[in-house]
Amino acid sequence: MELANIEELVEKYLDATTTLQEEATLKNYFTGGNVAIHLQEYTYLFNYFAIAKEEQFKKTIKLAPKKTKKRNLTWFSAAASVALLVSIFFGKQQYDKHEQRKEAQRIYVQVSKGLALLSSNLKKGEQDVAVLYTYENTINKILK
Repeated sequence: MELANIEELVEKYLDATTTLQEEATLKNYFTGGNVAIHLQEYTYLFNYFAIAKEEQFKKTIKLAPKKTKKRNLTWFSAAASVALLVSIFFGKQQYDKHEQRKEAQRIYVQVSKGLALLSSNLKKGEQDVAVLYTYENTINKILK
């Protein structure tokens, strides 16, 4: 009865449908020493698992750093630098245009004030000349 049960458990083990208790039963059977001749090929498998379970890797593993993050960071910083330079360039051009407009507007206001002053002085001069013409006409009428 036990041999039929072990064969059934081996089939379930090969189909990967055994539970942990069934696997423990198989392990005990195959590492115990009383193994049927037609099942001795599985003895190596379970003995290997028992030995491999106790093994430990003692060497240190040196992991190479990932270069992709550094490369991505390098590209990101280069792109940010280029974007900064381009924005400074265009910002400077816009600032210069704005300053030129302010200067032109300041000059326009000064010229407007100068022309207004000139215009008022010309009107005064025109009025004075009109008075002189009136005076001259009056003198000419009297003298004639």
